[in-house]
Amino acid sequence: MDRMASNLLDGAIGFDDPTNPSPLIGRLLLVEDCVETSGAFVLHHLLKRAFSSPNSSNAVIFLAFSQSFVHYDRILRKLGCNLAAQRDNGRFVFFDMLTLGCSDRSGKETDEGVLVGLYCKIQRAVDALIQENKKHVTIVIDDISLLEVAANGSSNLVLDFLHYCHTLLSEVGCSIIALDHEDVYMDIKRPLSLQLEYLADVLIKVGPLATGIAKDVHGQLTVLNKPVEGLQDKLRNRVQNFQFYIKENGTEFFYSGSRA
Repeated sequence: MDRMASNLLDGAIGFDDPTNPSPLIGRLLLVEDCVETSGAFVLHHLLKRAFSSPNSSNAVIFLAFSQSFVHYDRILRKLGCNLAAQRDNGRFVFFDMLTLGCSDRSGKETDEGVLVGLYCKIQRAVDALIQENKKHVTIVIDDISLLEVAANGSSNLVLDFLHYCHTLLSEVGCSIIALDHEDVYMDIKRPLSLQLEYLADVLIKVGPLATGIAKDVHGQLTVLNKPVEGLQDKLRNRVQNFQFYIKENGTEFFYSGSRA
């Protein structure tokens, strides 16, 4: 049984189902945020959750396009999770795309070749973790829009890359958690966002309050959990809405008007 206390976000994803303690296995969870309200805290919350049990066979492969390891380690330490220790224990594989991934191309390597090479690195990392008896591997991408930039704006190459990664969901039971910025273009919803929403099994939209800025509420979440065999019927294709307040050592989730 997971040691982390359940909350509205965990319940909406399905973590409070005692018959299915790992509801994200074989699924893609997409977080969509906007300029006004960052959704990075959702990644932090789920990252901590992956390491919540010290004896767990969970492992995480993290593709960092927007921030460094030091940044994430500092934030997760405030949440009570030591990423450096998890890395040393072989449960956390960090690809720093700011200095590696898409800037280490040599000669005339194409954008497609770079992403194929990145996928091969991920596949090798997954295989190594499985051989080390890590039964559930989660692949986290901290910024899809910067992945698109790395592909020189080619949404087709990004989709091909994500489809490659998606094969790992069914082949070895991995999970994918990704963050995308919905309003990366001001007036139109880009085709990549629409395709990502279609691929996602769980869609979490992070946005500001409709009523504007509030002192004790930082924004609102909309969670769509699409139908999947094995999840509680109450979660099937149900949309749940609630609000959140980000603190230094975690995030509170609550229904509108219920926070003291």
